[in-house]
Amino acid sequence: MKLKITTIGNSAGVILPRELLTRLRLQKGDELYAVETPDGIRLTAYDPKLAAQMDVAEEIMREDRQVLHKLAQ
Repeated sequence: MKLKITTIGNSAGVILPRELLTRLRLQKGDELYAVETPDGIRLTAYDPKLAAQMDVAEEIMREDRQVLHKLAQ
């Protein structure tokens, strides 16, 4: 899909067609992440930093399951 860079106020932006928003499951106001890859830039709704933080949180929750269960009571 070819996108065109356009002027938006004093900045430049890309307008995402409705079809692309639907495919990415995005709506106005959602965040989109630009991730640099060896092949170029990938636009994604997936936040790699948040995913890494969630992996750490899940590991801690597994290790301290009994403590968290007691705290929940």
